[in-house]
Amino acid sequence: MILSDRDILARLRRGDIVITPAPDLDTQLQPASLDLRLGYDFQTFNYTRQALIDPADPATFEQLTTLAQLEDGERFIVHPGEFVLATTLERIEIPPNLLARLEGRSSIGRIGIVIHSTAGYLDPGFKGKITLEISNLGKIAVALYPRMRICQIAFEEMSSSVGSSYGERHGAKYQGQDAATASRLFQDNEFRRK
Repeated sequence: MILSDRDILARLRRGDIVITPAPDLDTQLQPASLDLRLGYDFQTFNYTRQALIDPADPATFEQLTTLAQLEDGERFIVHPGEFVLATTLERIEIPPNLLARLEGRSSIGRIGIVIHSTAGYLDPGFKGKITLEISNLGKIAVALYPRMRICQIAFEEMSSSVGSSYGERHGAKYQGQDAATASRLFQDNEFRRK
């Protein structure tokens, strides 16, 4: 069952869902979701220095991306065909009886920007900022600004609380992330054994 605006508001007030900084509910609360804003951190890929990403070789991840941190008023330009990582301004804490789904805003999608390639699912117990996988599918460069509403998060009630939340599980690679975080695929069990 997807939470309505009233349910989201009640959960925020009770502290079941924690969002920091607190959202502007007049602007960000939608009928069945909550808009999240773009943060200041971006990871750009060093494709001119590295020809291959090999999950079985952790060294290929060491200099894969470069961090760009913007200041207030600065813009980040996403060129056609470009793929970058960014982060939400808000830090989220999801209780063990909810899961969350991340989606792009329609207004952003209509200018060719996609905010996640596959990672639109947030497990119960997740805590941290959300890394966005931003692509420009259009033919025109698009400027993005920190603090703009970039995506939305919807919450779904679980049939019961999970037995082991995301942060309690071994291998919760992204728990507590506070910046745009590059892939840690090389930490998966199937690659660590090699």
